[in-house]
Amino acid sequence: MLVAWRYRDRNSLIQSFDPRAWIIFFTCFLASTLLFWDVRYLLFFFLLALLTVFASRIGWHEMKRAWLFIGGFILFFSFLTFLTGRGGMELYTQEHLIARLQAGFKIFGWQPTLNITIERTFYALSMLVRVFSIASMTILIPYSLNPALYGITFKGLGLPDKIAYGMDLTMRFIPTFGRDFTLTMDAQRARGYEIEKLKGGLFAQVRKLAPLIVPVTIHAIAGSEDIIDAMDLRAFGVGKRTWLQQLTYRRRDRILIAAGIAMIMISAALSLLGLGVFWVPAHSFPVM
Repeated sequence: MLVAWRYRDRNSLIQSFDPRAWIIFFTCFLASTLLFWDVRYLLFFFLLALLTVFASRIGWHEMKRAWLFIGGFILFFSFLTFLTGRGGMELYTQEHLIARLQAGFKIFGWQPTLNITIERTFYALSMLVRVFSIASMTILIPYSLNPALYGITFKGLGLPDKIAYGMDLTMRFIPTFGRDFTLTMDAQRARGYEIEKLKGGLFAQVRKLAPLIVPVTIHAIAGSEDIIDAMDLRAFGVGKRTWLQQLTYRRRDRILIAAGIAMIMISAALSLLGLGVFWVPAHSFPVM
């Protein structure tokens, strides 16, 4: 049986909108954020994302795992970008040195050195703000969008029935897969399998995970076959599909869509005018 994300009606600001209007606004927000590298412009999207998160009425205990995973991922790669400067050379041609840190040891004649430059620092900061803004808005979707409306939402956005239903199944796949993995792990533990005591190298540990990976994979394949057979028996795709629930735009939904369109148009105009490009404050540091 397919399951969905932990959705519940919170009577929040996000849930008061038509899900199609929210998806359109989110798409405009995503596209607008990707047009800028200037941290001053990105702060607007960062504050908007934080305001939306606080208005969602989703408790910390509900999203704690997701926030810890995504937050850790963003911080790790932002710090890695700060250390290496990878990707920033596409935005700036020279670096101004703030400090140079050298290790007191050598590895095969090479002395580890970290060059801290103002360009690397602001590039990492811009990436952190940019990605965190996008992630903050994205993480709200499974918690604020009613699973019963997945299909009709994507259908209402102009997608064909097959793609709309495919998107519905896709959004249900991850929580379903997680449920199956948890059930399989509990069943194997009841048989004496102790995942906490896995030892050996990487390949040895992967091989020892077979009692978990193989049943979950087979169950996922068998479940997909059952869904395909059920859809074929109901002649899915032969004619135009009807949906049990219908969505209707209200005034607030049109205002939200208009705000999203205005946001992307203003962002595109600023980008075409050369504004919002990578920015660093005035400095008097030596050039590397």
